[in-house]
Formats: sequence, structure tokens, C-alpha cells
Amino acid sequence: MEDYAQARQELEKVHRWLMGVSEAAARSLEEGMEELLTVHRLKLPYELRKTLDNTNVIESCFSVTSGMCRNVKRWRNETMACRWMGSALLEAEKRFHRVRGYRQIPLLQKALNQEIDKKMDVA
Repeated sequence: MEDYAQARQELEKVHRWLMGVSEAAARSLEEGMEELLTVHRLKLPYELRKTLDNTNVIESCFSVTSGMCRNVKRWRNETMACRWMGSALLEAEKRFHRVRGYRQIPLLQKALNQEIDKKMDVA
């Protein structure tokens, strides 16, 4: 969906259908509904929206760090954990690819700044 209103309408249809299948799942969807529609509300370009509308980027990072730290049997202290996580994140960084739509990130920054300004006006 391109438009926020259309996307919200479709998501509400899914919510109503889900109520008949699983009330808990429907409540969970309802709880995160606005967050799901953030990329639409910010009116981001399609390429950037496709990158930001899922959690694949962060899940991939978590997967690499989890795999690297899996064999540590005894975490001695916080410093050791920080060193291992730092090393794992550096390794994960090697596997990162350029964000699709990265040239449009200034548009994202502008949209976020506008949202912040709106919130400040309300406060």
C-alpha cells in the first residue's frame, strides 16, 4: 500500500479477521498497529520503505552475534561480555549490505524532524 489511510483500512480488516481466529493475536496486532504504519505515515519513498518495514536487518545482526557468542560457557564479567559483543558486531558488520534506498535517508531525517517538531508543539 502506498497511502497511510488505505494501509490502515487494510490492517483493520486483518485485525477484524484475526479477532475470529485468535483474540490474543488480534490484541497484539492492535497494540502495534501505529508502529506498523510508521513508514506510511512518514511518506517515505518505496525503496526505503521496503527496507524499513521489517526487522530483517536487526534480526540478521542478532543472528550473527548469537552464533558467535554461543560457545562462551562462562561469562566472567561485564567487560568480557562487552568485548565479545563488540567483536561479534564487528564480524556482523562485514556481512551488512548497503541499505536499499540509502540515498533517500535525508528524506527520512527530514520526516523524523518534522514529527519531532509536531510533538514539541503539542508539549
